[in-house]
Amino acid sequence: MNSEIKTVLIESDKTAKELEINYLSKIENIDLIKDFEDISKAYDYIRDNHPNLIIVDISNKTQQALETIAKISNNLKNTKIVVLSYEINSELVIQALRAGAREFLLKPLIEKDFQEAIEKIKDLIEGNINDGTKCKVISTFSNKGGLGKTSIATNVAVEIANLTKEKVALIDLNMQMGDITTFLNLNPVFDTSYVIRNLNRIDEASILSSLEKYKDTSLYVLSDPPNLEQAQNITAENITTLINILKDVFSYVVIDTTSSFDEKTIVALDNSDLIMLVSTINVPSVRNCQRCLDLFNQLGYPKDKVKLIVNRYMENDEIKADEFENALKHNIYFKIPNNYFTIIASINKGVPVSDINPASNIALSFRELASILSDNFTYDQKIKPQKRENNILNIFKNKK
Repeated sequence: MNSEIKTVLIESDKTAKELEINYLSKIENIDLIKDFEDISKAYDYIRDNHPNLIIVDISNKTQQALETIAKISNNLKNTKIVVLSYEINSELVIQALRAGAREFLLKPLIEKDFQEAIEKIKDLIEGNINDGTKCKVISTFSNKGGLGKTSIATNVAVEIANLTKEKVALIDLNMQMGDITTFLNLNPVFDTSYVIRNLNRIDEASILSSLEKYKDTSLYVLSDPPNLEQAQNITAENITTLINILKDVFSYVVIDTTSSFDEKTIVALDNSDLIMLVSTINVPSVRNCQRCLDLFNQLGYPKDKVKLIVNRYMENDEIKADEFENALKHNIYFKIPNNYFTIIASINKGVPVSDINPASNIALSFRELASILSDNFTYDQKIKPQKRENNILNIFKNKK
């Protein structure tokens, strides 16, 4: 499909509008059919003309703009929306995502970033990207227990489902000591061993019925086997087949792995688009992370595949984040704040953190991480590490 992409631009700033029109004119197959200064005035035109693409600045009358975007998104399922704003923060990003935006770009616009975002949307509209079946596989890993790996996998999966409304599978591959069903207070009828035994005759309907749907969300959970013997009968090849089948059904697959480098874990990591390597900031964790990163390098994983997630982060820790990065020679991707009481309450009650206190720093953090990981939303969080010398972690810098 190479037909014209009918586009509506909503921009109140005349100078910015001229610039955006100029940028759009350089992009092939973009047909700017109308421009407006106010999204509320544009709504009737959009409703009647069904544009493929809407580009809207929400810097002014932000809440009104978001409400109108939500209305457009609900009524015009095939219309893609790009949001522009002079302000960017995690709450605004999450609100825009929930309203139905597909891209969030910070103003003043950089032409290259703007054109790349529009080209991505074009691919989506023209069918070059299969919006319904493209799946991202995300694994959490740490080679030491007790770092919060399962909490992160569980809460991120819940938030991705809540934010995107797309089907998300949460898979417990900790075959001997899985905790996901406990964390979500579930008693599933089926488990990993059952699904794997029936892989040859499973279709989308039976997959969805075999996984446990979490409340009224689009999250489906596959629990670990109930006993050790069933777990031992599962092979690495079974894991690969399972992941491939799940990718045909779900938009996201989140895997909670074991804390050991066994064959099943490695094949799950091999089949993942990205790995959240979970750590805390202390000297033993540096040693453990180095071992993981060295092995990932030996396995041939691109550096960008491994996302370093710092859990229980505190600004006043003795070891600073930039020292941790310098020691590992690997940037921190995301920091999850230390909030012991909220996370323990969620675990004890078997509910996500957002059910305990949605306004807490850790609940907001999980929502922000979910928005960053989400395939159908762009939010660029750039972390600029600073150099710091003469600290205890320097002893690890030259270790292989």
